[in-house]
Amino acid sequence: MNGTLRANGATIYYEVHGTGPVLLISQSGEGDADRTADLVRHLAGDHTVITYDRRGLSRSTIDRPGDGATMADHVDDVHHLLAAVTDRPAHMLGCSFGAAIGLHLAVEHPEQLHTLIAHEPVTPGLLFASERARHVRELEELQHLYRERGLADAFVKIAEALGIDPVAQDTEPGLTPHPLNDRRRAGFDFFIRNDFTAIARDTLHVAALADTPVRVIPAFGRTTPRHVFDHRCALELAALLAVEAREFPGGHNGSTTHPRAYATRIRELLAGSGEDALDVG
Repeated sequence: MNGTLRANGATIYYEVHGTGPVLLISQSGEGDADRTADLVRHLAGDHTVITYDRRGLSRSTIDRPGDGATMADHVDDVHHLLAAVTDRPAHMLGCSFGAAIGLHLAVEHPEQLHTLIAHEPVTPGLLFASERARHVRELEELQHLYRERGLADAFVKIAEALGIDPVAQDTEPGLTPHPLNDRRRAGFDFFIRNDFTAIARDTLHVAALADTPVRVIPAFGRTTPRHVFDHRCALELAALLAVEAREFPGGHNGSTTHPRAYATRIRELLAGSGEDALDVG
């Protein structure tokens, strides 16, 4: 099933697959509702899996495109989406930028979440001031590179910053192809021009995460280099919450490169969390 909902100045496209406890997937990068199609297939047998296009991407349109989107807009969209599909606390998998959105939701709308798996959140506010400033500059430099030299050059540097090897990454067999078509190019354009700025200007109340009733599970990819920004954010989140950061298959994009093993890991972490009370209302 798919549908749309109206949010503040935008129309949000979403999809619903399967039955059982609600699991919302908030994607990384330019990823839209189709990005984790393989992962969804492995989860939909025992979960109601919600995927969506973030505003500005693919089928989620902004009334005034020139206004762009702030982190607050993205968080508000997920707040309204969850309210539209269930009246009970849901599970959420947030990947990269999606994890940053999930952390806001855990602070600002904790009644909507039971468990948040925050896989390598791109959240500079989790880092010490000097490291945070360095990575904000990195985002600004990547935006400049994109404007000056285009997507091909920027893509190489973005992958490097996130610890992704697009040439030699290990994958499971039989994955659904995601070619770099016009829709993905447009998604990358919005993500780099707009959402990099949303990350750099993020005002997450980091200290409040320690008091959220939401079960937050910091996560990182097995092959993500330990020194890169996204891995560091996962470790700092774990330290803040005084919990263990959990390892997932693959690297930063493990949800797409290792969907079968990734789904198994999600089930392991959600086991015993009272899922029976989380079906769609």
